[in-house]
Amino acid sequence: MKFAFSADYLDYIANAHIYPFGVRILLAVAVFIIGKMVANMIVKAVSSFTEGKLDDSLRRFLCSLLKGILLAVVVIAALEQLGVQTTAAVAILGAAGLAIGFALQGTLGNFAAGVMLILFRPYKIGDVINAAGFIGKVTGIEVFNTVLLTPDNRKIIVPNGQIAGGAIENLSAMETRRIDMVFGVGYDDDIKKTKEILEELIAADERILKDPAAVVALGELADSSVNFIVRPWVKAADYWAVKWDFNEAVKLRFDKEGISIPYPQTDVHLHKVAA
Repeated sequence: MKFAFSADYLDYIANAHIYPFGVRILLAVAVFIIGKMVANMIVKAVSSFTEGKLDDSLRRFLCSLLKGILLAVVVIAALEQLGVQTTAAVAILGAAGLAIGFALQGTLGNFAAGVMLILFRPYKIGDVINAAGFIGKVTGIEVFNTVLLTPDNRKIIVPNGQIAGGAIENLSAMETRRIDMVFGVGYDDDIKKTKEILEELIAADERILKDPAAVVALGELADSSVNFIVRPWVKAADYWAVKWDFNEAVKLRFDKEGISIPYPQTDVHLHKVAA
């Protein structure tokens, strides 16, 4: 059997297949362009709303994440206009996201810890902290890491998960700090004179605060020395300078006054036993 195809019939077949597909392409392009514009407007609105309420690094990261999610939704919607079955694609993306989540669980943990640190702010930029075994000045708080500058000018990048999972000592949180020092003298030295010298040295240092008052007391009768505890209060910024200067002043004054600082020692007594 032979079929005869006229020119009009061929045009009909062509139009029936080309025109609907062309319309789908136009719809897909329109969905993508309009969807992208709407996504940018949403991200911009969220960024403006959270400005000043969230840390800048966290705000930028969340806006970037939101933009990526919205663009993924726009692309899927555009593909549906072309007749592409997106159910399988969504399932594949979901499985890929789950696999990536397992692979990056440490990174995601650092991100979650960073969000908590930024929101609750146990420390801020400029504070000196002791965390995760490091002591340094905080120069940056990022969503994954905290950047510390150590006293010897080393840059330490600490994952936020390690900081949030342990104790955080903020050395700059309070305006004043107490210096705890112990000075041992010999048992043959005059303890009243020793106490007076320590009190004089405290009174002579203008950096030591009058309120709260410093404590000077005989704290312990140790094995080799009589130990005095000295606890003055200073401004946090003066902590180390006052401690170092006071140690030097005590040694010089004790040497001048003839007060000994004994070494750890043990007395051994020998008894003769008759044969």
